[in-house]
Amino acid sequence: MPQLHQVETKIISVLAKRSSAQEVADRAGVPLGSVLSFAESLKEKGLISTESLEEKKTALSSEAKRYLSSGFPEQRVYLAAAAGKPISALSAEEKAVGMPWAMKNGWVKIEAGNLRPQKKPEEEYAPLGAIKAIEEGKGVRADVLAILEKRKLASQSTMKTIYLSPISGANQRVAPNQAAEVNLLTREMLLSGSWKGALFRKYDVSAPVEIPTPAKRHMIHALRKKITTIFIEMGFEEMEGPEVQSSFWNFDALFQPQDHPARDLADTFYLKGKGKLPQDGKLVAKVKKTHEDCWGGEWSGEVASKQVLRTHTTSLSARYLYERCQGKNPKKYFSIGKVYRNEATDYKHLAEFFQVEGIVVWEGATFRDLLGCLKEFYRKLGFEKIRFQPSFFPYTEPSLEVSVYFDKKKQWLELGGAGIFRPEVSLPLCGRYPVLAWGLSLERPLMLLNDMDDIRTFYKSNAGWLRKRRVR
Repeated sequence: MPQLHQVETKIISVLAKRSSAQEVADRAGVPLGSVLSFAESLKEKGLISTESLEEKKTALSSEAKRYLSSGFPEQRVYLAAAAGKPISALSAEEKAVGMPWAMKNGWVKIEAGNLRPQKKPEEEYAPLGAIKAIEEGKGVRADVLAILEKRKLASQSTMKTIYLSPISGANQRVAPNQAAEVNLLTREMLLSGSWKGALFRKYDVSAPVEIPTPAKRHMIHALRKKITTIFIEMGFEEMEGPEVQSSFWNFDALFQPQDHPARDLADTFYLKGKGKLPQDGKLVAKVKKTHEDCWGGEWSGEVASKQVLRTHTTSLSARYLYERCQGKNPKKYFSIGKVYRNEATDYKHLAEFFQVEGIVVWEGATFRDLLGCLKEFYRKLGFEKIRFQPSFFPYTEPSLEVSVYFDKKKQWLELGGAGIFRPEVSLPLCGRYPVLAWGLSLERPLMLLNDMDDIRTFYKSNAGWLRKRRVR
């Protein structure tokens, strides 16, 4: 004799004949979801049978229901033509909808700008008759229904209905006074002690379930967090600032001449409008004098006020040198921010990407300190073999490139540049020298750590790829 859950008992008690699951739910006072769930259990116990039927249902639009009383616009157009009314007497709907259909049906034509009746419509206009039939729950011809759907007067949907039927003799196989299974231990049961005699439903731990997908940070965000932790452990403070900068901070404060090729549209995204030059006139005068003394020509405040999407986070370093590094106290700052370059996108280049920026402001700093900072940073990041090579950058001297050895590829890969800010950069901004500085790639080392060949992969909307990636 099968043991029943309390919901199963309710279903059996109200199921005297074939009924839809919704009807059973209403009679038993049980949610439809529970009826559908326990119906499968009752079917396995041989007490009921189930049947799934798909039924097509046709619904009328509000516009179609209005036509039931007013008639179709084309019918009204014919009546107006038969009464000798001018086109101007027609409503907007009759002109836009009714006239094209009336003319297509051959009911009217236009002569000298006036309506003229032609063939008389059939007594029962097929689309109107179809609307009446649908309203009464009757079937309609497929070709007429297609016209209604095309005119968005009717729409069809498929409804799936589950029917439950009792199996003959099933009631005799169920004990009339058996205790119902309990699937929830309540506070009232604990207080009253009724739980001691209750029959609790057993959990089927072998039932198949969907394996949940755990939440995971995108690897770029995970690496940003790791880099932030590394620099904070090394005693650095984080720099923050806007991605839209004036050319003054992005170029001029960094001693890039105003006719430098890097300022061209080929490399820079210029924005509409003008940025503001610093309110400190002395700073602007110092930068102006440095440019004119060293590069020659006349420095233009108009050029310096052009707005750009920053091409490097070094614009942040310039601002922090001016705003936070006056005096003699040593300072160490870093930033991880988006930068923008107007260049073609391929497997190793992006128009926007992250740059890892850093500066050390201390008169006692040396070039060896710069190498030591970079080596320690990359060691903490997981790269043991680091190489430095001489290079050139407009605002550092001496300058170097940082490369790391990637064992899987058996080759050295360049990841960024560094150097000591030229006196023409740091002295006008904060009156200090030397200032160690670097700008490093974020995506490239991440590609190495994850054995990836295309930098664009990071920015594709592919949740499956992200789930499979190891978070470091």
